[in-house]
Amino acid sequence: MPVRSPSKKVPDKLPMRMFLVPCSCGTSFAVSEEYDRKGTTWSRYLICPACGKRHDPKNRLLELGYHSEGYWKVDKC
Repeated sequence: MPVRSPSKKVPDKLPMRMFLVPCSCGTSFAVSEEYDRKGTTWSRYLICPACGKRHDPKNRLLELGYHSEGYWKVDKC
């Protein structure tokens, strides 16, 4: 059996992040980080699952980051 060298470093994991679109009806729904950079102009608008309002991808997303203490916190918005 080959022995692994302890000198090899494992790359650091990227922090877990979640991107949310807040709606005026009180609902927030998750999207991918690049949802506004892919797709055609007609498909880029997201429809709120609760009220049907269309959301423009140029609006800012809420960015939540998972912290090592065990909770999610708004990092950027």
